Amino acid sequence: MIFYRQNLSDTQLLDLYKKLLKPRLIEEKMLILIRQGKVSKWFSGIGQEAIAVGVTAVLDESEYILPMHRNLGVFTSRNIPLHRLFSQWQGKANGFTKGRDRSFHFGTQEYKIIGMISHLGPQLGIADGIALADKLQKNNKITAVFTGEGATSEGDFHEALNIAAVWKLPVMFIIENNGYGLSTPTNEQYLCENLADKGIGYGIESHIIDGNNILEVYNKLSQLKEEMQKDPHPVLLEFKTFRMRGHEEASGTKYVPQELTDEWSTKDPVTNYRRFLIETGVLTAEFDEELHNKIKQEIDENLAIANAEPEIIPTHEGELGDVYKPYEYEEVSHSSESKNIRFIDAIRKSLEQSMQRYDNLVIMGQDIAEYGGAFKITDGFVEFFGKGRVRNTPICESAVVSAGMGLSINGYKAIVEMQFADFVSTGFNPIVNLLAKSHYRWGEKADVVVRMPCGGGTQAGPFHSQTNEAWFTKTPGLKVIYPAFPYDAKGLLNTSINDPNPVLFFEHKLLYRSVYQDVPNDYYTIPLGKAALIKAGNRITIIAFGATVHWALETLEKNPDIEADLIDLRTLQPLDTETIFASVKKTGKVIIYQEDTLFGGIASDISALIMEQCFEYLDGPVKRVASLDSPIPFTKALEDQFLPKNKFEKELIDLLAY
Repeated sequence: MIFYRQNLSDTQLLDLYKKLLKPRLIEEKMLILIRQGKVSKWFSGIGQEAIAVGVTAVLDESEYILPMHRNLGVFTSRNIPLHRLFSQWQGKANGFTKGRDRSFHFGTQEYKIIGMISHLGPQLGIADGIALADKLQKNNKITAVFTGEGATSEGDFHEALNIAAVWKLPVMFIIENNGYGLSTPTNEQYLCENLADKGIGYGIESHIIDGNNILEVYNKLSQLKEEMQKDPHPVLLEFKTFRMRGHEEASGTKYVPQELTDEWSTKDPVTNYRRFLIETGVLTAEFDEELHNKIKQEIDENLAIANAEPEIIPTHEGELGDVYKPYEYEEVSHSSESKNIRFIDAIRKSLEQSMQRYDNLVIMGQDIAEYGGAFKITDGFVEFFGKGRVRNTPICESAVVSAGMGLSINGYKAIVEMQFADFVSTGFNPIVNLLAKSHYRWGEKADVVVRMPCGGGTQAGPFHSQTNEAWFTKTPGLKVIYPAFPYDAKGLLNTSINDPNPVLFFEHKLLYRSVYQDVPNDYYTIPLGKAALIKAGNRITIIAFGATVHWALETLEKNPDIEADLIDLRTLQPLDTETIFASVKKTGKVIIYQEDTLFGGIASDISALIMEQCFEYLDGPVKRVASLDSPIPFTKALEDQFLPKNKFEKELIDLLAY
């Protein structure tokens, strides 16, 4: 292995050695502790330290790094106190996740490190969002994100590269190619000769670097960073390396040919660099021993601190209190001046006024810029707010949602428009595993609103007509809003944008241009989690949301003798159980009306809650009315049969007669 020091001083060379040595000595200690049962799991990076250390050394402390579970050198090079890392690995409260996640599955804004989730791919999109925020601020910062050769097969990898290329984002995509994805060798993962070649298809500058040579890593990345600052663009970097331990300690290395292990053991990044420094007179054996002893002492002292820390005592309040970022609702009243507008106009006015209110708000989605979106809601926004903040995206929902998270991490607010709610399935993972869990896991907000045009009645067929709110109402950490009227749509969307938690905002397409209401001209808010009592009566409670509110109103107009409480939920998560229970206790009968299919819908949970909390007040069974348990069809006759509109009246009258 040949080292070229170029213009680096002795001090710089020694600093890189110290940064290499610390994670190696910590790892050696961890291997002892795991055998003693004092650490439950360990993902070793022995043999790969030069990459993490080199990347971190090149970036400023104010620049974000998104490491994986084999990049201890990132954390130590950012000088995180070791006792906090040890507390994290032991599941203690002084770690970064309060015992809720393990190893390196965490982030810290203090040290500008954003940790991974086990699904790997979404962090590449997060890097895009972070870099986009930096580019909008024109602050010349670079973002570095790690992945392994195995994760380059994931769709998120390709989506993130494509977005970064199209948007010219200053991201270093770092592939640590250590030869194995757990036990699967590279020849069973891809057929191209080098992973760097994948950058060609995206028009991305790519390089192959010796990942075990700290000076090659440092010098090449220093050069690339300078070029990226002058001309923002992404680079794809494939680091050839090898991990000397198993994927994690329990998995072992029996699947690795011994000759391969022997070959790479001669390329050890710490041993070879130490030899180079000694041969060039930069390092002496005496000083090397002094460094070893000093770092080992630091490790032992910090381990003692972590060991002395008490175990976590769980409480329901503590766990539930961290699912959402605390948010104090800001009530903004409106003037009496209003205009009779459509549902779709109310959505547009909310977006427009929120964009004016927040200069750090970015809207992303397919065809939303010059074209104005599939429903023309953002038509003209580019002229007002510019393409920096109103961004057409490639067709890659997963990476766009992850980019929204990156924007949030780096001080922005994000709105992601799904062209149709059905298409959210290709962005499902980052919503339910990244946005929903981030605050609970490590206290980081996800200031992202995902707009969801949804619903049937327009003969759009199985892929453009679903109302899929139940996919998300069961996921802790998400808020789910589903308005039925223009006034509510505007006020609730404003509040959703204000709220720093992730919000799924459902907008029924059938209501877009069919429902009118007087809506205040100026900006106002409506609190989330509060249902609306549309009509009052004593005989029965009707619970509905979205289009079913209007269908229920039609039924009541047709049957004026039915005295009913009609509750428009408006917010599905958090659910206004107080209003529901009060009404049920008053009327004694309840029917829940949803457009979604019956089995597994939110009506089932509301029914169960009522049975548990209001059983003694009921004068009849809790009734659910929903669509047919089939995919939604295209032809009008089939769609009419599918939707619950035609059977609600009979079910309502039957329940009243019970």
